[in-house]
Amino acid sequence: MSATTPPEKHSGGGVGGGVIDDIERTISNSFVNVDGAVSVPPLERKESSRVRDEERQQQVDDSSDATAVDEDKAGGKAPDGGLQAWLVVLGAWCASFCSYGWINSVGIFQQYYAQGPLKEYSASQISWIPALQIFFMSFMGPPIGVLFDRYGPEKLLVVGSFMHVFGLMMASISTQYYQFLLSQGVCSAVGVAAVFLSSIACVSGWFDRRRGLAFGLLATGSSLGGVVLPIMVTRLIDGVSYGWAMRTGAFLIGALLVVSICTVRRRTGIAPQTHFTAAQMRAPFGEPAFMLILGGLFLIPFGLYTPINYLPTAAVDGGMGQQLAQYLVAVYNGASLVGRLSSGILADRFGRFNAFVASCYVAGVLVLAMWIPGTDNATTVAFAALFGLFSGAYIALLVALVAQVSPLREIGYRNGVACLAQSVGGLLATPIAGAIIDKPGGLVGVKVYAGVFLVAGTTSVMMARLVLTKWKLRAVL
Repeated sequence: MSATTPPEKHSGGGVGGGVIDDIERTISNSFVNVDGAVSVPPLERKESSRVRDEERQQQVDDSSDATAVDEDKAGGKAPDGGLQAWLVVLGAWCASFCSYGWINSVGIFQQYYAQGPLKEYSASQISWIPALQIFFMSFMGPPIGVLFDRYGPEKLLVVGSFMHVFGLMMASISTQYYQFLLSQGVCSAVGVAAVFLSSIACVSGWFDRRRGLAFGLLATGSSLGGVVLPIMVTRLIDGVSYGWAMRTGAFLIGALLVVSICTVRRRTGIAPQTHFTAAQMRAPFGEPAFMLILGGLFLIPFGLYTPINYLPTAAVDGGMGQQLAQYLVAVYNGASLVGRLSSGILADRFGRFNAFVASCYVAGVLVLAMWIPGTDNATTVAFAALFGLFSGAYIALLVALVAQVSPLREIGYRNGVACLAQSVGGLLATPIAGAIIDKPGGLVGVKVYAGVFLVAGTTSVMMARLVLTKWKLRAVL
């Protein structure tokens, strides 16, 4: 046993001093083990253990997600702000304006094609043009995601911008059904996918605690695009020509995408995923929460895109004037702008899953309780605004949900898988609705179809939330 230094004696002799010395020596020796190391008494060890447990729990609580994503291995903690981070959001905003903003305007083309160059085709056949746009934008997700994880966003943005603009230019001179399908439904849509997916994947790496706000701001780009582009295209088609309407849109989109190319960058320190093994590609499909999210993203587009595409058609059938009906898509997108921004802010406060689920449930109820019985002008306009307000959370928080259960170095691939899941709904939602609407009393059937799918898809995401929180209803997630 190693020697210990005896405690210093107190002044004053006698029995009292000796007793005090013995007590001090006993206490001192109780803190020393056989190797001379200081030993912590049981009470202090228990307190220290409790503090460490609290610190570990605090670290879990401070995490912005409910998964074991290792931020340090993915390039350290996200800055959650700064000039470069907000420039990335600006570039992604421009990409969102040009991509989803254009997709949100497809209702205008559905109506124009049916009354103009493709009037000999049925509504179901014409609907394949916007359906292919939505499908390819999503179907290209996994390959574009893998390319992003390996090479970053720069080359994808350049190639995607060219394809989007070139496709719109070709659509401006198209006259045949197959030409519209190839130019607007395939070429432009593939470019949109490359631009949008590479931009939003970058934003995930720059933000953590404020990720909801970042994606809410980003998503207002598509909403504003959905306001500006339909009005611009409609006025130009009526006042000039369809060809120049498409070319003007292409010029505007090209200019904004130059901003995206110059500002969107992946955060330094996030190691590229240079090689994906088969096991890594299969890994997300073994995660219950991720699969439930995919289930929701598969179902919700069946209900989401149907009102967007058929708002003007249903309104005209209910007696609304043609000119007012053309502005319903703009009303929807204007309200959606507010909904996307507010849902992002609320998501950082109350949880991204909570904000997503609550908003999408309300959107589904609005379809079933308001769009079905309401056919007068006031109710239709009010529905367009309210549906846009609450459904905006889907676009604003979709990527934030995926990022919350994904490692940053695989965010491109996982975003791509999520987009692939929703591509099925994007491809089939409008043609199915078109087939229903061609039947007698089909408009009511279309509305029921949309509302049921919205509620079912939201329920799947709700189940993912419950799995992540171990069925704690009041958890902030």
